[in-house]
Amino acid sequence: MTIVSTEHRLSAEGFKHAFRLHPGGVAIVTADIGEGPKAMTVSSLFSVSIDPPTLVFSASAMSSSTPTILSADTVVVHMLSSSNIDLAKLCATSGSARFGDDVKWDRLPTGEPYYPGASSWIRGKVVNRVDVHGSVLIIVEALEVKPQEQDSDTHAEPLVYHSRNWFSLGETALVREKS
Repeated sequence: MTIVSTEHRLSAEGFKHAFRLHPGGVAIVTADIGEGPKAMTVSSLFSVSIDPPTLVFSASAMSSSTPTILSADTVVVHMLSSSNIDLAKLCATSGSARFGDDVKWDRLPTGEPYYPGASSWIRGKVVNRVDVHGSVLIIVEALEVKPQEQDSDTHAEPLVYHSRNWFSLGETALVREKS
């Protein structure tokens, strides 16, 4: 049995390196608290519960969109396909016009900004925020999902971020079929 010493603190670079080797699905989170729509790209999205349907993502203090996302009562979380790569890059770029005239976006009947071209989206109510060393875990209870009849391509290839690169997760990535 190998015992790992806890005397030495892991460096930030070492930690980042480890997570660069761990792929993550790409999503965009949008919100508006009355000061104009904001959006951020995240790869920290995961589901927590199906009853009630609950998800979590992390908002970095370094993002200019974080104050709006933290203050919002509701958000829209967009799960992206590889066809949404330009939107993912746009919302990941500091200072970009994420809701400019050349960007296809709209508002849901409930008022939240959203990107209709996203593969899927979930509108949800923020139920908790947990501060963790300058970042915040935002816990969201799902209220509404993009209607299936609006899905333009139910076989869209998910967009994945890995080792500072964008990837499309297609059929050729299949290692083993379901048993």
